[in-house]
Amino acid sequence: MLVSQILKSKGDMVFTAQPTETMAAAAALLHARRIGAMVIVDEKDDVVGILSERDVVRLVAEQGAGGLTQPVSQWMTKDVLFAAPTESVHVLLERMTDRRVRHLPVVKDGRLVGIVSIGDLVKSKIAEAEHEAETLKAYIATG
Repeated sequence: MLVSQILKSKGDMVFTAQPTETMAAAAALLHARRIGAMVIVDEKDDVVGILSERDVVRLVAEQGAGGLTQPVSQWMTKDVLFAAPTESVHVLLERMTDRRVRHLPVVKDGRLVGIVSIGDLVKSKIAEAEHEAETLKAYIATG
């Protein structure tokens, strides 16, 4: 299965924030939207980072609640890993596991077109395995 197929079923909505947002505002958005990460974009909508729940936890652990007034740019992950719509789930699962990340922004022709989580990829793998099992059962039953 390809990333484009996952985005077709889950949608292409991506929540973004500016690097100048406060960590408190970003944490509130993560909570309100019930998401684990958001993509950080500049004024031209170019991806400049990604902020996850892990980044918020790291901030609070290191600085306490007072650190929540700091800008997202100080705590976001700047070395963003990306996915392309044409990449396979298998390839992305390996990349995410190797790099210990749970979210990959999807970029096509330099534009942000979606985001996939490790949960999205695992869900698609399970659906693929279930479909394969049903196909084999049907094949065996018809002998």
